[in-house]
Amino acid sequence: MTTPAHDSLDLARKDAGLTQHDLWVRYFALGGSTPALDLEAVCCGAMIATDLDHDRIAHALNERFTEMGRNHPVPYSEGSEGPDD
Repeated sequence: MTTPAHDSLDLARKDAGLTQHDLWVRYFALGGSTPALDLEAVCCGAMIATDLDHDRIAHALNERFTEMGRNHPVPYSEGSEGPDD
């Protein structure tokens, strides 16, 4: 059984020790334009992110994991190499 994308994003956010606001700031710094409440809704499964927004969220999380000396556990959208691919 696969984990829904929003569950993976929220679990990764928690594992990275980020608040919803911290994640939004990182996402915004990567060019994301979704409002903070909408980003929280994506992580909670109430909204579905576009592939580009998903990739920006994943990239923000993966950058945090790199800062922590860990691997990049958050997958990008299918067929994507990263947020601007």
